[in-house]
Amino acid sequence: MHGSWKNSLVRGDVHAIKLPRRRGHVQHGRRFAVVVQADDLLTLSTIVVCPTSTSTPGASFHPEVVVAGEQTRVMCEMVGAVDMRALAEHAGHLTVDELRAVDDALELVLDLG
Repeated sequence: MHGSWKNSLVRGDVHAIKLPRRRGHVQHGRRFAVVVQADDLLTLSTIVVCPTSTSTPGASFHPEVVVAGEQTRVMCEMVGAVDMRALAEHAGHLTVDELRAVDDALELVLDLG
């Protein structure tokens, strides 16, 4: 991780991230990602995130959020772990309602209900 925010990373933070290119319809390239990992586990070398997209279609598992002043959707079905070093600049933090919508979408995607 870069910068002084390393020690203040919390669940719901949004960071720029560059995802590696993979086969299939997996998101790649530079975009934003929402930290969804539990705060107590943020000292690990990997961080669980959900990438965002401004072009993904609306769905119950794509909650809408605002990142850097732009409406975007969190792709909760693309939840995954990334190396801590993949996180770039801090772009903001989800509101309580936005984070609750992400939690609801993750509950649906991961069948935790």
